[in-house]
Amino acid sequence: MCLAIPARVTRMLDDDCAIIELDGVQKEISLALVDDVAVGDYVIVHVGYALGKLDPAEAQKTLELVRAMSLVTDDTTPL
Repeated sequence: MCLAIPARVTRMLDDDCAIIELDGVQKEISLALVDDVAVGDYVIVHVGYALGKLDPAEAQKTLELVRAMSLVTDDTTPL
């Protein structure tokens, strides 16, 4: 199973790269697949690549759902 997560762009870098932040964790990603990204935008991130831009309200809604899922996940339950 693959999962793409919304994250906020905090800094633009050279060569179509940016720094994103998600719950205090920062990571460098590639923006090569997405046009017109700016600091403050939310992007969907999968394996180090932004796949698309996301509306901020939709990003927050999705992040709330992901956080809620982590609260009810039992580590002993097989997938």
